[in-house]
Amino acid sequence: MNELENIKELFEERITSVNDLNELNAIRVDFLGKNGHLTTCMKLIKDLSNEEKKSFGENVNKLKTLVLERIEEKKEYLEEKEIRAEIDKMPNVDLTTPSGDKRGSLHPVTIVQQKLIDIFRSMGFTVEDGNEVETEYNNFEAVNIPKHHPARDMQDTFYLSNGQVLKTHTSASQNRIMKKYGAPLKAIFPGRCFRNEELDASHENTFFQMEGMMIDKDVSISNLIYFMKTMLSEVFGKEVNVRLRPGFFPFVEPGFELDSSCPYCGGKGCRVCKNSGWIELCPCGMIHPNVLEMGGIDPNEYQGFAFGLGLSRLVMMTYGFDDIRHLNGKDLNVLSQTKVK
Repeated sequence: MNELENIKELFEERITSVNDLNELNAIRVDFLGKNGHLTTCMKLIKDLSNEEKKSFGENVNKLKTLVLERIEEKKEYLEEKEIRAEIDKMPNVDLTTPSGDKRGSLHPVTIVQQKLIDIFRSMGFTVEDGNEVETEYNNFEAVNIPKHHPARDMQDTFYLSNGQVLKTHTSASQNRIMKKYGAPLKAIFPGRCFRNEELDASHENTFFQMEGMMIDKDVSISNLIYFMKTMLSEVFGKEVNVRLRPGFFPFVEPGFELDSSCPYCGGKGCRVCKNSGWIELCPCGMIHPNVLEMGGIDPNEYQGFAFGLGLSRLVMMTYGFDDIRHLNGKDLNVLSQTKVK
């Protein structure tokens, strides 16, 4: 027991006078290391009687616990001391002072996306986050694009070494969300998409979309038209008309291209709409029965519509950008937007 008392006194003396982390680590090694005081002390047990072994072992463990706790306390104290010393070396700066005119701003995509989220939430839609890395099944098969389907040629896909893909469209989240909520459901899911595109003013390998679905009994194309017209009128702050043109997309039947009347010229024709009076906005249509079934929803009982809004395109229209590459660029004169125009 005298040996343990001596070790404890020595430890208290050294831990009290330690001034930096290197000294503290040396103390740890001296007392707890392979050849440390406490480790060596445990070797004495073999020379004790059975009655003494139990008592001695308990006391060694208590001292070991004390040493560990004191070292950890001292470590926290010394680390805080070092941080405070670094802070004291810094010039006096009031971190609460506003930074003047050089303040950050939200990205234009973030601004437009949040406005769309607010609009759809007001119409009862849930907002979901989609994965950027998806299974090949969710990205293709689950939206009615089986292997070797010609529609895959339209999406030059980034495949990963584990067999997964960078999602090529926000439709990749449809199956996951249908299985999560079942029917009825109303949900939007914005996100980044990736395709191996040749870069130019209207094509990027990283772009933004917003997918939306509504599934319920007796849902029709008129519901799709109503929600899209309401959304666009809110975005542009004025009444807009929409029209549907036939279009092929494997995950909807029938499928359409949705156009909106140009909000800048009122349909008279201008540079933005290329003098047509209409702006092509998004593919949409009634969800294919195969897609509903793969999502665990009975297509004989429920119907639904889906749309894939080109968020990057809408941002370009909103801010008057003439090059999609601005959205992933570093030009603060372009990106420092404070509100939707």
